[in-house]
Amino acid sequence: MIEASTILKGNAFQVEPEYAERLEELLALCRKNLRSVDEELIRKAFRVSYWAHRNDRRASGELYIAHPLAVARIYVDQIGFDDIGVAAALLHDVVEDTELSLEFIRETFDEKIALIIDGLTKISGAFESRDISKAENVRKLMLSMASDIRVIFVKFADRLHNMQTLDSLAPHKRFRIASETLNLFAPLAHRFGFNALKSELEDLCLSAIHPEEFQEITSELRDTQRERDAYVARFIEPLKARLLDEGISFEMYGRSKNLHSIYRKMKRQDKPLSEIYDIFAIRIILEGEGTKGKEDCWRVYSIITDLYKPMTERFRDFLSVPKSNGYQSLHTTVFGPEGRRMEVQIRTREMHEIAEKGVAAHWKYKEDIKSDDQEMDRLLTWVRDLLEDPESESAAEFVTDFRLNLYDEEIYIFTPRGDLFTLPSGATPVDFAYLVHTQVGFHCIGAKVNGKMVPLSYKLKSGDQVEIITSKKQTPNPDWIKFVVTQKARSRIRHWINEKRRQAQVLGKESWDKRSARAGLSVTENELARLASKLKFPNLQQMYFEIGSGLYDVNDLVKYVRSSLKEGETTKENEETLRLQYETFLDSAQSTGKPALLIDGELHSDIVTDYATCCNPIPGDSVFGFLSRTGVIKVHRVSCRNAPNLILNRADRIIPVEWSRQKDVQFVAALRVMGEDRVGILSDLTQVVSKNLKTNIRSITISTDDGVFEGNLVLFVSDLEHLRRLIDRIKRIGGIHGVYRFEEQSDES
Repeated sequence: MIEASTILKGNAFQVEPEYAERLEELLALCRKNLRSVDEELIRKAFRVSYWAHRNDRRASGELYIAHPLAVARIYVDQIGFDDIGVAAALLHDVVEDTELSLEFIRETFDEKIALIIDGLTKISGAFESRDISKAENVRKLMLSMASDIRVIFVKFADRLHNMQTLDSLAPHKRFRIASETLNLFAPLAHRFGFNALKSELEDLCLSAIHPEEFQEITSELRDTQRERDAYVARFIEPLKARLLDEGISFEMYGRSKNLHSIYRKMKRQDKPLSEIYDIFAIRIILEGEGTKGKEDCWRVYSIITDLYKPMTERFRDFLSVPKSNGYQSLHTTVFGPEGRRMEVQIRTREMHEIAEKGVAAHWKYKEDIKSDDQEMDRLLTWVRDLLEDPESESAAEFVTDFRLNLYDEEIYIFTPRGDLFTLPSGATPVDFAYLVHTQVGFHCIGAKVNGKMVPLSYKLKSGDQVEIITSKKQTPNPDWIKFVVTQKARSRIRHWINEKRRQAQVLGKESWDKRSARAGLSVTENELARLASKLKFPNLQQMYFEIGSGLYDVNDLVKYVRSSLKEGETTKENEETLRLQYETFLDSAQSTGKPALLIDGELHSDIVTDYATCCNPIPGDSVFGFLSRTGVIKVHRVSCRNAPNLILNRADRIIPVEWSRQKDVQFVAALRVMGEDRVGILSDLTQVVSKNLKTNIRSITISTDDGVFEGNLVLFVSDLEHLRRLIDRIKRIGGIHGVYRFEEQSDES
């Protein structure tokens, strides 16, 4: 076992001067940005990380220690939480990638750092998956956040550095990492209030996923920079003079929206950059603090609207009603010189830091930091709400709820007493009822909005005053799940529905047990499940549920089971005959040394064959046969996801098969295609497949999200070579980033 003293001794190994210098730069940044710094802790973490990664290099070729140092620097510069997080950033890959154990970290440092490293190690595997949207992976991330919020802070810094160094990776890896960053990490950073980090992540994603559009926008902004700067100067000049006359201390500058925001606006409005007018804004940062700072914001707003005519419909007061991530500012849009629209943002220095560095910045302005910090507790409550009752919902529902709670616009709702609540855009009175209290949601029977009765599905608007009407006799309506949008409401309603379902299942099973006992029936659980399947129930629990709910008469089940048992002996005789027939068939094949079966795409003259839909084999694939319970030989690809289970656990039913020379037969194959969501992409895809390669399409589905599309093509092909030609040709279509063969998700038995 490695002793910490061996690593930490001054003469144990030599640190290269370049990295020793980077450590000193990191410590200087810590002294500038953090409330307090334990330099010895950070030096110790650096030394351990340097030694652990001493033989490792990154894809770019530099020593691996460069990555932990860069992550730690990002953590200090863009998040600035505390020195424990800095140490964890330096150590974040040690347990996962080197010989050092978590126990070593715990003994060398302390339980806090070990907990953070453990959380980072546990979630790291989730991000190697091709599908970050899997609920299991998202839950791992959320659970790690619930254990220590610094886990996600370090992960943000790690992901930003990975995005900054993306060019050293293969194209398909760049696309995957950028897509999951855009879909998960950028919106999550937004939820935590890390605006600067979120914007940089989004711009890097745009560069990786849509490089041509990124270059076009960058080039056009660069070409118009001089004109834009001149206009901003004309706008600022009279405003600056007035603020100085009023004796207000301020910083003022013009800023462009981040490139990804501009790109989304161009896509949404279907306009070129030259026709997008609100791509830059004026930001005014005031030096006043507390109440005086807020008063100064309103004074500056008054001065601006004296100089320039405001667009009243574009005014936003996040000063009086902050966003849920703590963001505060006044936003107004005015008509500047030449009648051009200009957005102006007004905030104090403290508000600005909170806007850029989110929840972490709250700590910098608190005299007494406590573990029950209100801002932190609000975020952790949000995490816990998302994780509540995870077994009651599908993966798709969980991920949908998760993303909904990240990026949606917010509305502000008032109670009749004037209490303020924040909800996502699209929320209903039922969402509001559950936000007030779970029991209010359970017993909600109606709602008044601004004094008038409205349906419970009514979409609330910012500023609405809502009164919830309750009744002790009321219980949740399953239809509510169709229109509520908040995680809390959906989770509580689903929990209630599932609890009622469980109660009905218990009642249904009790009814069956009593009735079957009176009828003298003896049936195993497996036999009953098989009979339930024949009755078209998806599973045994659904049958119990329908019995318990009164949807299926238990007496009908008793009659069916009794008649099935009588037919059982005849069925067993038929199965035995079929088994003997196949044993003879296999013995004959083995004695001749030939494959047991040649398959040619048609029904065999003696044996019934079929092609497994779980993997859709085509001529050229390595295949095997599996004798199903119905006597049909199902042909599977050797790479089928069901193959290990069939081969290892049901070897007696495996039959060797080979492809014969093919006739004019078509086979089903499925492809997954990913790429840019651009105009005409679907037309180009169908043109190549149907016309250029003369291939029939059985079905095509396309889904898009934030400029990225993913599509499934089900095609008719003649053999594996035909499929390979299709894949190669589709890859050459402009904007296509990935083409993969995939299998449908079904099991064979």
